[in-house]
Amino acid sequence: MSESVIPVHREEDVRRYSRNRWWLGLTLGDILDRFADVFPDKEAVVDGKVRLTGQEVREGADRFAAGLLRLGIEKGECVLLQLPNWAEYVIAYFAMQKIGVVPVILISGYKQLEVSHIARLTEAKAWVVPDVYRKIDYRSFMDEVKEKNPQLKHLISVRAQDPGPPFTASLEDLLHHEVNENDRRLIDRRRPEPFAVAHVLPSGGTTGLPKGIPRTHCDYICNVEFQHKGWEMNPGDVALIAVPVGHNLALLNVVGSMLFGFKLVLADSTRPADICGLIQSEKVTYMPAVPSLVKRIIEMEELRSFDLRSLKKIAAGGEPSTPDLIRKVHERLDSAYIVEFGMSEGLLCRTRLNDEIETICSSVGNPCCPYEEVRILDEKGNSLPIDRDGELAVKGPGIFAGYLKNPEENRKSFTHDGFFRTGDQARIDERGYLKITGRIKDLIIRGGENISPAQVEDILCAHPGVADAAVIGIPDKDLGERVCAFVRPADGIMLNPEEIKSFMEAKGASKLLIPEIFEFVDTLPMTEAGKHDKKALRNFMKNRETAG
Repeated sequence: MSESVIPVHREEDVRRYSRNRWWLGLTLGDILDRFADVFPDKEAVVDGKVRLTGQEVREGADRFAAGLLRLGIEKGECVLLQLPNWAEYVIAYFAMQKIGVVPVILISGYKQLEVSHIARLTEAKAWVVPDVYRKIDYRSFMDEVKEKNPQLKHLISVRAQDPGPPFTASLEDLLHHEVNENDRRLIDRRRPEPFAVAHVLPSGGTTGLPKGIPRTHCDYICNVEFQHKGWEMNPGDVALIAVPVGHNLALLNVVGSMLFGFKLVLADSTRPADICGLIQSEKVTYMPAVPSLVKRIIEMEELRSFDLRSLKKIAAGGEPSTPDLIRKVHERLDSAYIVEFGMSEGLLCRTRLNDEIETICSSVGNPCCPYEEVRILDEKGNSLPIDRDGELAVKGPGIFAGYLKNPEENRKSFTHDGFFRTGDQARIDERGYLKITGRIKDLIIRGGENISPAQVEDILCAHPGVADAAVIGIPDKDLGERVCAFVRPADGIMLNPEEIKSFMEAKGASKLLIPEIFEFVDTLPMTEAGKHDKKALRNFMKNRETAG
């Protein structure tokens, strides 16, 4: 990945953040080494297959790092990391951090459409991936991804029944080799600078395919440090990660476990009974989740059959938390509920453990990092006073510097003095607490997943029988929103949802992008600017639901 296309923090900001020690000057590889030095024999990572101590995680990371170097992966190059909630994810992630290789974090549900695009965007040289996971057969589209990405030289299998071609290596084989003195010298020599890019996260963008969000060691460690520093996480905690590790919500806690010394339990199931079983058996004290998952757990009929007394803290983000859900968690689990609002670009807000219930029910707290500046902007970019709705903008040591290879988006996304415009409508009160009151950017949030309507529309309109399409999110009590597509068929064409779904799957669209609701219409309402009038479409669905 060429350094010339990576946005960098402004020089005056770098000097300020470094001078004030808001940036610690450490790398993520350093964080792992420090954890293993302090807690070599402490159980660090647990999944359904293995239990690893701090020293075992470090040894695995060193072995995989040496294996990547033997494959010819160079410092600064990108590697796609697409794994479920397995311990191998933690090993692979920190291995890359130790040698300056940049992991590109992909959710397991991405198929050839997204994988090909992100591989091309990041110029990825390798792809760490299972052969099959649940209903996704990754082998079925590996050749297509490689054909569109000739620079993708290595496919590294994980837990594959047959690690043969098209795989060029397996993580298991690379972990089998002992690390010799020459390997150690090479690993030490490849240690990245703290200001370098640590990883790239895809954005659930609003303008088509995902954008790349590069995060540096400095700004990401700042995020993690202040996420947990004021929320009393310590080496006695046990965190259960049931959300996919491909999400920033999970990754913050993967890194947090190494920075603060708490045990990490990776759940490869979102069934409420399985999660409750792990809370009971592992004595879990803390669980980051999305509200829809928390809701399924507390409404489970057999909830009382599990001993969940160890669970003291639930942090829920990715979608709004309703007051009813928050109160039920307090009543049924006797657990603190932390409302979390964050984004891969860096802003992270949370309510605090000692906040009053009314504050938790009516806000998303305040920024975890006290050194981040928040503004509420009007349409002209002017700052608004307290208790006025406007666009939320933020600047500080935990915020990214800009999207990868996207100068046009960066010009729109940052103010002249370096504030990132989040696209969320918010207001701030006299205490500095934020309330999210709407969305300026066109984005659908389904079960904590960000979905770009524009991306769904592009795929729909590629169908030869579709003349036009407009996609909106409609409210859903369980998932927050569902994807609804208004489709105008071409003249004389009859369409049905199953045919369109099959077409989208054939195009490589992941399950997330396939609408759950289809409305076939003769015309689509338009705004004066010539765009789809999505407000009118939302009102149409709302009125129909009210009438029905």
